[in-house]
Amino acid sequence: MNPTRFDAAWHAALGHAHRAAETGRDTVLVRDLFGRASLLIDDESEPLPVEELESLAEAFRRDTQAFAGPQPVQAASTMFAPEMFFGSRELIVQDEGEPGHRGRVAVLERTVVGADWAREAAPGASPQPEVREQRVALYGFKGGVGRSTATAVLARHFADKGKCVLVVDLDLESPGVSTLLHGLDELPEHGIVDHLVEAGVGNADELDLVTQSSFFTPAQGNGEIWLAPAGGRPRDDYDYLAKLNRIYSDLPAAEPGGAPKPFCVRLEEAIAACEAQVAGISRQPDVVLLDSRAGIHDIAAVTLTQLSGLSLLFTVDNPSTWYGYGMLLSQWKQRPDRAVDLRERLRIVAAMFRSAGDIQRLHKLRDNAQKMFADTLYDDAEGADLDAYHPALEDDQAPHSPIPILFSHDLIGLDPLQDRDWPELPFVEAAYKRFLDEVYQLVFPSEELS
Repeated sequence: MNPTRFDAAWHAALGHAHRAAETGRDTVLVRDLFGRASLLIDDESEPLPVEELESLAEAFRRDTQAFAGPQPVQAASTMFAPEMFFGSRELIVQDEGEPGHRGRVAVLERTVVGADWAREAAPGASPQPEVREQRVALYGFKGGVGRSTATAVLARHFADKGKCVLVVDLDLESPGVSTLLHGLDELPEHGIVDHLVEAGVGNADELDLVTQSSFFTPAQGNGEIWLAPAGGRPRDDYDYLAKLNRIYSDLPAAEPGGAPKPFCVRLEEAIAACEAQVAGISRQPDVVLLDSRAGIHDIAAVTLTQLSGLSLLFTVDNPSTWYGYGMLLSQWKQRPDRAVDLRERLRIVAAMFRSAGDIQRLHKLRDNAQKMFADTLYDDAEGADLDAYHPALEDDQAPHSPIPILFSHDLIGLDPLQDRDWPELPFVEAAYKRFLDEVYQLVFPSEELS
């Protein structure tokens, strides 16, 4: 007999969940860390006979084979605390059902990485709207697209306009923007990883988390750039890796009966602590730039979905980029409420664009971006709903409308310590001009460009 592989087993398990829901009972399909599925059936109003449960379990195990859970089918009437599953805030509803006719079908994923792309926001994870609106996330599905350099240039531009800017280096596995704004020997004593590990044991008070950029002095006005680095100042007794390995887990409840503290809440608390330190030393930041790590990681998921008011998605026009973004945005499609909240907060950035005057190439990138959004987050354009969200291809304010950053060979191998005024070089200003102007207007729409 041919083995049933991961995807086929999951498809079969979903089929069992939907068929069980046809009896009018709610179902939850749980997938564990190994990809094994278990079907939970809410039979509390009318318990299922043991013989029927055994028959369902046998069929489920036959169709999912190695990916059947240890207890492939369970009835709520036999479970100790079924509400932990049927009432979980992490449920992803596949079918709302129809009362009296068809039960609800939901999925509960148990994963190590990536759960936060589709997870419902936890209480305390999202800042107040007025705080979130001043945060800008910079993210690229793939690395090496100039995201950190763009963050540093953008920070400088905001500060030149008189803004107080806080840059938070969230690329914890590969910090980059920190060294573009400050010398390593001048970093604060602590960084984001320190707050995450110290707060885990209730020891985060009085951490030294931020410093004012030593690479920026405003020519005029009162602009400031503050940096919250990924880690603190390098020193002999500072073990960054040991801390990094201990920050991503959720914290157990602080007291019996309390709620656990998920990673997304911990990250929000770390960023809020950095903002509070800047406000205490100088003034409240006008804008906070979150330099997120690349790839499929919960830091990126939390940053884009819960912590920022504007998310800049860095792209290069190739199939792997669109496949990657399409895969991530499809996760949000599973939660229509999340999709509606997110889609108007996204903008595509055409990173390292090699042809300044080639409008056709930019239009091709725009076309590919529009198709990706149409397949994932935009509403169906063919329907009769006049309120459907499906911006026109030519809409230059739509998420798919690309903001270009021109490619420059001179930025490769840049050493900011040797030339601290590199953002003011003519080729840098030319490469980033449109990007800077458009992002400034997105963050501060009521202000005139100058």
